[in-house]
Amino acid sequence: MRRTIVITGGTSGIGKALARHHAERGDLVVAVGSGEAGGRRLREDVPSARFVRADLSSVRQTRALIERLRADHPVIDALVLGAFRYNPARIETEEGFEHTFALYVINRWLMAEGLRDALERAPAPVIVNLCGVGGIRAGEINWEDPQLNRGYRPFRATMQGARGGELLASTYSAERTRYVLYNPLFVATGLFEPFRQPVRGLVRVTSALFAQPVARAVPPIAALVDRPPAGPLTAYRRGRPIAFTADRDRALRFERAVRAMVAPFSG
Repeated sequence: MRRTIVITGGTSGIGKALARHHAERGDLVVAVGSGEAGGRRLREDVPSARFVRADLSSVRQTRALIERLRADHPVIDALVLGAFRYNPARIETEEGFEHTFALYVINRWLMAEGLRDALERAPAPVIVNLCGVGGIRAGEINWEDPQLNRGYRPFRATMQGARGGELLASTYSAERTRYVLYNPLFVATGLFEPFRQPVRGLVRVTSALFAQPVARAVPPIAALVDRPPAGPLTAYRRGRPIAFTADRDRALRFERAVRAMVAPFSG
């Protein structure tokens, strides 16, 4: 049976490789990316995939994207949340959010919540969130300054985003949709690109020596899309299940905070 699979960050790295995998299997793949260049390369490499352009760091554009997806695809079998960008310096979106937080936390929460009904109509729906914690101790929510206006550091922003994703996943409630947190660890996806020399060269060499090739990272993720776990919320690190628990009070507190952040942009 042909399934509909939506992949954010679907024009490069793991997202693009997943798009190719599922398109070759005969699924309808909708790949969301921010640039026409990436969309053009996707169409060249995976002609059957559908490209949708959207700035996923924008609340307004994310909401418009959700409405478009719901109209075009009333039934969605899988939602893969893979859009991510490592920002060496702090970037603020037009709506006033720190870019990592907007892309890694707000967008993924909005997508999961906004596409809930379309997912629930599928026979075996699943959300796969490609997050970066996966049992790693690093990563804390800066409750007083979540936008990191003071003391921004890229790793701190990234791990706060990953931790926030875990907390929000634990608040997700659906009758049938399974939610999977998946940490692929170090994968050769062009992480070096945002850096300047000489750091760029160092990261490139490190990636070449130690990073897992994308082709090897994709099969265990695709397997979870094909056969979702039985539990409503599960966590994996490079294909292996790991124990996962989240403090319910902290999770609900964080969800309330995120909901309040996006409320001014609901119109």
